[in-house]
Amino acid sequence: MKVFVSIIAFLLCGPATWLNDFEQARTLAHEQNKLILLNFSGSDWCGPCIKMKREIFEAAEFQSYADQHLVLVRADFPRQKKNQPDARQQERNEKLAERYNPTGKFPLTLLMTADGEVIREWNGYSHGSVSEFINQLHESPHGK
Repeated sequence: MKVFVSIIAFLLCGPATWLNDFEQARTLAHEQNKLILLNFSGSDWCGPCIKMKREIFEAAEFQSYADQHLVLVRADFPRQKKNQPDARQQERNEKLAERYNPTGKFPLTLLMTADGEVIREWNGYSHGSVSEFINQLHESPHGK
């Protein structure tokens, strides 16, 4: 029943939107009283990043939770030239990486307040279920 409700919510609301502008995400998080989930990804070369996106972030259950509780931001670092964002976006991603991912971990997912304070960190793909990941988000400080 829970999965059925999640699928209906996903279809009605559509997928949660991933932003690529952290400042816009901070503004929305403040306005909507939500937390920010920042994901560092290598979309065309990082196997665990691709798997996490497909198995966790694209799941209807996660999408439904995120739509209600999170502002999503992805800092993507593709290697193939055809997949690279424009120069302005590359600069934004680099600045985010300097501040929040200076060692270049992929995937790296951070739960943070609207002010940019990191609450929780996931280094790599957790191999857990979508429900387990949502529980970790929800049980984090400020996550309720």
